[in-house]
Amino acid sequence: MSADLTHIDTWLFDLDNTLYPEESGFMGQVEGRMTDFVAKVTGLPRDEAFVLQKKYLAEHGLTLRGLMLNHGVDPADFHALFHDLSLDLLAHDADLLAALERLPGRRLIFTNADDKHAERVLAHLGLDHLFDDVFHIHSFGFTPKPDPLGFERMIDAHGLTPATTAFFEDSERNLKPAFDLDMTTVLVGARAEASTAPFVTYRTTKLAPFLSGARLKEAA
Repeated sequence: MSADLTHIDTWLFDLDNTLYPEESGFMGQVEGRMTDFVAKVTGLPRDEAFVLQKKYLAEHGLTLRGLMLNHGVDPADFHALFHDLSLDLLAHDADLLAALERLPGRRLIFTNADDKHAERVLAHLGLDHLFDDVFHIHSFGFTPKPDPLGFERMIDAHGLTPATTAFFEDSERNLKPAFDLDMTTVLVGARAEASTAPFVTYRTTKLAPFLSGARLKEAA
């Protein structure tokens, strides 16, 4: 059955591995550069740096947050790692473009990445004109998802009404604060169907057909 999203007037999307498929391999390149950076900062062998990278991600919601707190890393130095990364693995998706265009109301990006990365990816995907704003890691003061404070700051900044907002994410745990705030939550990606989390409203392996088939609010 198609999802009932007739109450939604604000569409909140994660960026990486949500607006393009994880299978693209693009985030693998991002993680590789991240591991190299952690190894350089800490002096650890690369395999140990990878373990620490994932530890910080689990503890803080963002590897960068752990690096800032424990190693005094400048966020600008960290983000610069990815600003020249090739985007060739990311392909235009005409079906997703059409599905996003039919959504009534505001469309926003909510990402733990920085503004430049988000702008590069959205422009490459041909989706940048569809979104009203990008709420990025600088916007919410480096309190990354799933920190509830980041959600509160995003809601305040854009005057969102959680009950009429749908949030799309590839990370299950990032959906819990949204659900607790009364948002409709949608888990996207290859692991979605296996999820049994009670805070996930809908699950879909592919975003475009889910949006295309959803029931939407009629235009006024």
